[in-house]
Amino acid sequence: MRGLGNKRVLITGGAGGIGAATAARFLEESSRVVVLDRDPDALARLASQLPGLSGTICADVSNRDDVARAFAEMADLAGGLDILINNAGISIRHGFLDIAPEDWQAVIDVNLSGVFFVAQQAARRMLEGSGGVILNMGSTNGLMGYPYYADYNASKAGVIELTRTMALELGPAVRVNAICPGFILTPMQAAEYTDQMQSAFAAKLPLNRLGRPEDVAALFAFLASDDAAFITGQCFVIDGGELAGGLASQP
Repeated sequence: MRGLGNKRVLITGGAGGIGAATAARFLEESSRVVVLDRDPDALARLASQLPGLSGTICADVSNRDDVARAFAEMADLAGGLDILINNAGISIRHGFLDIAPEDWQAVIDVNLSGVFFVAQQAARRMLEGSGGVILNMGSTNGLMGYPYYADYNASKAGVIELTRTMALELGPAVRVNAICPGFILTPMQAAEYTDQMQSAFAAKLPLNRLGRPEDVAALFAFLASDDAAFITGQCFVIDGGELAGGLASQP
């Protein structure tokens, strides 16, 4: 991709799954990558797997004080910020009537408030500098109704509208887009779906497979690059064709 060399990139929720694959992809693009995650053990493992990282930051995106400290660390590690991959998120599979208030709050705190806290800190720095790119992690769950994920669905719908509003207010200096994956086989998904459930879902997709973290990482790289210089305020679905035929609503 054009224009990613030596760019300073921060990836939240970057110690595993899509975040780790995205870190590896931006390193391949010769970017300077810092990974933020709240799991110190996972960060240590990633640092050993990707020795080219510019650094790691242990922080919880749902905690405003943690986020402020993280950006101070980012300044020390990279000297600034050009690209934010706002990826951190959690999900809990449960029925609507079974959602406990603390579970609802935990999902909203990370997936929506956390995206806001991190994006606001990033945008302030980008506007003070030479601009930048913010890519927020949405989901097809924010576009369609899915059973057993009411809190997650609501959080991702919020991210999509937040993204559109940010693009309106932060342009032209900062481009903002949302990426909305379908079923990507990450450790989080593997923990919630049996092998049989995964195979059944893949069989319904036109591409006949589940997504891989590397698929999403490639989209992040494109949207962050100069090749996407005229793209902002958009929601990009990457789902193997899931929504094209309304497959999400089938049993």
